[in-house]
Amino acid sequence: MTGSDNLGVLQKAFMAQVLDEDAPLPDGWGNRHAAGMGVYRNNYRSALVEALRSTYERTEKWVGEAAFRRAAAHHLIANPPTSWTLDDAGAGFDRTCAELFANDPEVAELVWLEWAMLEVFTAPDVTPLDLPGFTQATGGFAEDDWANLRLGFIPGSASRELAHDLRAIWQALGEEELVHPEFALESARGCLVWREGERPTFVMVEAEEVRAFQAMQRGTNYGDVCMMIADEGDPADAAMRAGAMLGRWLREGLIAAIH
Repeated sequence: MTGSDNLGVLQKAFMAQVLDEDAPLPDGWGNRHAAGMGVYRNNYRSALVEALRSTYERTEKWVGEAAFRRAAAHHLIANPPTSWTLDDAGAGFDRTCAELFANDPEVAELVWLEWAMLEVFTAPDVTPLDLPGFTQATGGFAEDDWANLRLGFIPGSASRELAHDLRAIWQALGEEELVHPEFALESARGCLVWREGERPTFVMVEAEEVRAFQAMQRGTNYGDVCMMIADEGDPADAAMRAGAMLGRWLREGLIAAIH
């Protein structure tokens, strides 16, 4: 075995100990090394848990510190980070919380929102297309041009269908004393996340708007989205509803380009 191979084996054994205290000790290690690794492992996990606390401040306030720490530790053990930055340690935490808080499904939705807000905050800067720019670009459009219109959205913008009123939860969590609001929705709605300048923000919308937004993010053209809306609701006003969505995305600064 070469020196580089031997180093690789030692590194794997060391990392296995960091992630799992039940993993076999590397060759030549004794009780003194095991005790030192225990201290290192605790510091490592504490740093990662603190990173998750920083990312999910509102979620921690919602579920309580003890429950959050247990969920964070479970997530980090099951999903050890591989990125160079601690910011990425929280990736996929919504899926972990969907499992651990199965009786409180609003938790996973809140985690998703906090992660989406972080992602859009660190996304590249792009100047959104405003209404005058859109009007100028589409001024000569024929019917087929509108049908084939595709949109490019600002980087980091995200959407999700929801079963809970995240606006009410978010506002309650902004108060000094948490009073749990009525947050269950009678029917599914949705959430759009984007950035206004340097400030991440979100808005609650109808579920069909989220489905339309996601379809256009995937490259679906405007004509097919109108057909999708017609299939899901009243065909008579499908074009009007699609136009209202397009107008909202323009006003809110979600659209970066048209194709």
